[in-house]
Order: sequence, then C-alpha cells, then structure tokens
Amino acid sequence: MLFRKIQNNPNKIMFKNVDLSHLKTRIYNLPKKRKSGGRGKGGKGRSDFVQCSNCGKPVPRDKAKRLRARPSLVDPSLFKELRSSGTFIARQEVYKLYCVSCAVHFGVTKVRAKDERKRAYRR
Repeated sequence: MLFRKIQNNPNKIMFKNVDLSHLKTRIYNLPKKRKSGGRGKGGKGRSDFVQCSNCGKPVPRDKAKRLRARPSLVDPSLFKELRSSGTFIARQEVYKLYCVSCAVHFGVTKVRAKDERKRAYRR
C-alpha cells in the first residue's frame, strides 16, 4: 500500500516514505467554485442520470439544464389564418435536458463572473 498512516502517530500520512502531513489541509479544504457545487440536489445524495438532448452524454438529473420548448405543429402562415378564424391550436410541450457544455454552447446558460457564481441563477 502506497499511502499509510504511522501507527503511533495517526495524523502523519506517508507516501513512499515521504511525509505528506503538511498537505492534509489542502486535500480537505479545496475552494468551492459555486455554493451549490453546480447541482440542485441539496443533501439528497446520489441522483439518477439522464442523457443530454444534444450530445447524448449522461448527466445527473439535478445538474442537467432543462429547457421547455413549445413547437408549433402547424405552418406559421396557416397558424395565422386558423387563429383569426377562432380555431384553438394545441401545442405540445417538449422538455430538453442539456449537459453544462451544450447549455453554454446553445446560450441556455451564460458564463458568469466569479463573484456572481455564488448566487442562484434567475431566468
């Protein structure tokens, strides 16, 4: 085993006979880029995966960026005529889930400044 703790001193961490105890604070106290860690799960633990609608990459459901689209099933010129005659035209809601890189690429989310990342994003 490469990492080992000295039996008489449990705080001393050794790697190939080199003392790494001074690095212990760095390992456990890494800086956080976002307050939420880029996810919306809170303290729930593990969440299920979904596929990105663009690239197919598996993404945790709470991390994926969700976009609601309501595409029209009718041609726009025909839509105007039907609407003026008083016809109700139903639209189907389609939810698209994007990974973070695709969401940034398509403009679903913007890259924010360092001090703005800690605050919740409002659309």
